[in-house]
Amino acid sequence: MFRRIGSAVVRHPVWTIVAWLIAAVAIVATAPSLPSNSDESSFLPKSYESIKAADLQAKAFPSAFTPSAIALYQRTDGGKLTAEDTKDVARFATELGGKHIDQVQKVVPGQPSKDGRYDLILVQMDSKKAGQPVQADAAKVLRDDVKQLAKGTNLEVKLGGSAAQALDQQDSSKRGEALIGVGTFVIILVTLLIIFRAPILAFLPLVLIGVVSAIANGLIAYATKLFGLQANSSVSSILIVVLFGVGTDYFLFLMFRYRERLRAGDEPKEAMVNAVGRVGEAIASAAGAVIIAFLALVLSTLGFLKQMGPALAIAVSVTLIAGLTLIPAVVSLIGPKVFWPSKSWQQEPSNARFAALGRGVQRRPGLTAMVSGLVLVVLSLGTLGFHATFDLASGSMPKTKESMVVQDQMQKAYSAGAAAPTDVYLSSTDGKPLDTSAFGAYARKLGAVDGVANARMAQVNKAGTTADFTVTLKYEASTDKAIESVGRVRDVAHAGAPEGTEALVGGMSSIYKDIDSAVNHDYRTVFPVAALLIMVILGLLLRSVVAPWYLIASVGLGFGSTLGATVWIFQEAQHKPGLMFMLPVIMYLFVVAIGTDYNILMIARLREEAREGREPREAAGMALRHAGPTVAAAGFILAATFATMMLAGNSLLTEMGFAVSFGIAVAAFVMAMFFTPSLTALIGHAAWWPGHADRAEPAAIPGQAGGDATSSAGEDRNAPAGRRG
Repeated sequence: MFRRIGSAVVRHPVWTIVAWLIAAVAIVATAPSLPSNSDESSFLPKSYESIKAADLQAKAFPSAFTPSAIALYQRTDGGKLTAEDTKDVARFATELGGKHIDQVQKVVPGQPSKDGRYDLILVQMDSKKAGQPVQADAAKVLRDDVKQLAKGTNLEVKLGGSAAQALDQQDSSKRGEALIGVGTFVIILVTLLIIFRAPILAFLPLVLIGVVSAIANGLIAYATKLFGLQANSSVSSILIVVLFGVGTDYFLFLMFRYRERLRAGDEPKEAMVNAVGRVGEAIASAAGAVIIAFLALVLSTLGFLKQMGPALAIAVSVTLIAGLTLIPAVVSLIGPKVFWPSKSWQQEPSNARFAALGRGVQRRPGLTAMVSGLVLVVLSLGTLGFHATFDLASGSMPKTKESMVVQDQMQKAYSAGAAAPTDVYLSSTDGKPLDTSAFGAYARKLGAVDGVANARMAQVNKAGTTADFTVTLKYEASTDKAIESVGRVRDVAHAGAPEGTEALVGGMSSIYKDIDSAVNHDYRTVFPVAALLIMVILGLLLRSVVAPWYLIASVGLGFGSTLGATVWIFQEAQHKPGLMFMLPVIMYLFVVAIGTDYNILMIARLREEAREGREPREAAGMALRHAGPTVAAAGFILAATFATMMLAGNSLLTEMGFAVSFGIAVAAFVMAMFFTPSLTALIGHAAWWPGHADRAEPAAIPGQAGGDATSSAGEDRNAPAGRRG
């Protein structure tokens, strides 16, 4: 099949390229804009308690005051506020409310801090638009206005709150995307120049993947709108890396084999047909594993991951099609000139380094498997210390951003939980008015919970059927202690609810508590489903029941070692309280799915060598000798590309960039290079049970579909180029 695809593309390269350009123009011109949402609650399904509480609040207290923005005032000299300063803040609140800024529903003065150094203005916005770009725009206007009003006084002001965080997150994402884009471009360009010493070949994947990126983004926008998915600003940054990283991988897989066929003496166009025929199955299987792993994210309960899964699957699907059609078409038009001015493509180098590594695996597969496996196991021990953090806002932007400064200052000046209090909604189950005489005792029960600073009955709805108890925690909403505390509040709220009533606990800490439960659900669901589906892909590719088990086990070890190393770097060495909550899910899918690419490429080459009649150990050594350079180049570029995410300047992308790049390096340079081939050599022919995929095939007839006249693995590699093929 893949040979037929290659033959069709090479025969009609111009039409193939024209079709891609027409598709790009049509999709980009008509695609809708990609929406974005930074409201954490929107990522949870309606069945969770925190979301039920939010819905109840909207019905029972439609005019309830929930600040979306907080203006924090202090004196320019850092001293205590004077009476005149307090009057100024009150005046600012009145004038700000009179400006009728879009999205702003109410502006009220807050309470001074206990130390008398800070005062607040609280701004309520339309709760239905929470987390959407329109509120970030409103925060930008607010920020300018509050600073303008403070001019000429002894006060300075900073704007925080969820709307301001959305604005800062938006700005941070744009800067991060620019840095990631530039870093990715430079890394791919420089690395390809070093490998091939050919400027055309270095720029070509960047141009082609740019076209693929435009098409993929358009299709993702269509899918997002069609299926009503949630989008998040971090998705765009990840897409850049996935498209260029994976696209370059597939480009390298093809170009290394194309060069090999040219060296074997194939005519240029036939070399491309043979290259697609030989490596197409490995590319398709590798892409299939990645796509299936990403699609497994639709089983997630978090909207953020539900959006990311299909988006990345679409990106990889388009990249796969380009790898089998667009890239061969363009390269076949250019021909061997694509390697200009280098002459190295005309003769095979000695590959002494990889040949030596191959001989080492061939002679001592047991020792190689033990050492590489031990490295993975030792690194995996770090997973025992993993802790999750749930503050997506502060995790996705630097601490120096204004909204983050406000959050930190409020935690010090006020009760840490004051900025995001917890609400307990007590409702009658029979529709009758609540017994108000029980409110005092109920509030005291809530206030006595470990981790609660204070609790009070705040308001009752007009019908008297629902009461709102405001519970202020001692800890900032996203901390582990706050999440543990809100769990205890839930227990007491439910158990202590008077007869004929039921309680729902809402607020940000309650949302984070539910996100924690959702992530744990994803660990139990997404992980095994993705692993099972990848094993099916491997089984179909290798026609084996045995090999997929140890291949997926090795990739699982790669995941464990990656998470362990990330824990040691960020939690232990940098003393961070934890890693972002979605990191293990994302890392698992990237490391398992993309890491499987290199295992697939290596095991497919090993099978190819074995089919030439080589024994398992010799086949493993030869596979490392000839596929090693491809895996090393692809692994380095992809790891370095993901590492550019660390340039974004926020903890989420920094942790993600390190973890995924480290995981890919482990997959390429430990698993695919040593662990997988050495295990396969040790297991021998049994690795291919119940089939005989490693047995020598009858000699192929030249010109027939299904293979080259001679296998690329079975050529006399020391023969002159003109005598091969």
